[in-house]
Amino acid sequence: MGPGNKPLDLDWLEDFITLSETGNFSRAAQARAIAQPAFSRHIKSLEEWVGVDLIDRTAHPVELTAAGKKFKPLIEAIVANLEAARIKAKAAHDQDFASLRFATTHALSLTFFPRWLASLENHLRLGPVQTMSDSFQACEDLMTQRKVQFLLCYGHPQTRTKLDEGDFPLVSLGSDTLLPVTALTPQGQPLYSIESSSVLPVLEYSDASGLGRILKTTLRHLYSDSAQTKSGNTISVVFTAPNAFLLKTMALEGRGVAWLPESLISTELANGKLVHAGSSAWQVPVDIRLYRQTSEMSHAAEDIWKATGHQVFAPSQPSIT
Repeated sequence: MGPGNKPLDLDWLEDFITLSETGNFSRAAQARAIAQPAFSRHIKSLEEWVGVDLIDRTAHPVELTAAGKKFKPLIEAIVANLEAARIKAKAAHDQDFASLRFATTHALSLTFFPRWLASLENHLRLGPVQTMSDSFQACEDLMTQRKVQFLLCYGHPQTRTKLDEGDFPLVSLGSDTLLPVTALTPQGQPLYSIESSSVLPVLEYSDASGLGRILKTTLRHLYSDSAQTKSGNTISVVFTAPNAFLLKTMALEGRGVAWLPESLISTELANGKLVHAGSSAWQVPVDIRLYRQTSEMSHAAEDIWKATGHQVFAPSQPSIT
């Protein structure tokens, strides 16, 4: 109970943490999957429970007050401890068949995850597995809200995420390469070329895509305000999509150049339906990463983490290119 014996709803604490991370009531409400008016009432109710203002609503983005800054780390520890207690109780009840929950980004959910999971099952008794495939932003939200134990995604040393800032442990399970590709002309030549096309139509990832974030960090000269390559080509974004599958389809239809994971287009490269649209200088190597929760997980989940080895990959700070 708080001041005046007012009850406390634990959801308010999660709402407060999410708002402190996003700095925006609308985005925080969306991340928490509730209507903004209800979300705002939760924050106000929490402030009334504490007895002081925790949020400075005059700032844009909103900021924590001095009281809010003191309040946040203590509440984060409480929420983390509560989650750890819940997980331990559940694992103790049924360790051998504890449910495993993975969030995977779209492309990896079909190209990498199935065979990697099969390799684990060769020597581990995993029990039920739940997999949620979505954009990186959605998967990241599932992790920060502790709705999944693991996140499988692409990463790059120059591109940091909320998970990196939150010190979520991670391992590198492999690598892939983002290749700029295009369809062919009837004469069998690349339809578009980064080096020679006067106007380069680009098939772009949306802001929710992790691959999009990586490309905009590593190919800053391509996505600059001048919208020109180093060769002087004019860049024209002709299509935007949240995942590589849609961009692959549009590339096959000859709509433009797309940077696609090599693992996703190996067949199309082999049969000549897609070809390289630029030199190796335009290729972007990426890591295949597995993030885990910071708190102790179920017995089965901890066994998976041990099975990945103990070579933790530590991304560097992003550099300016």
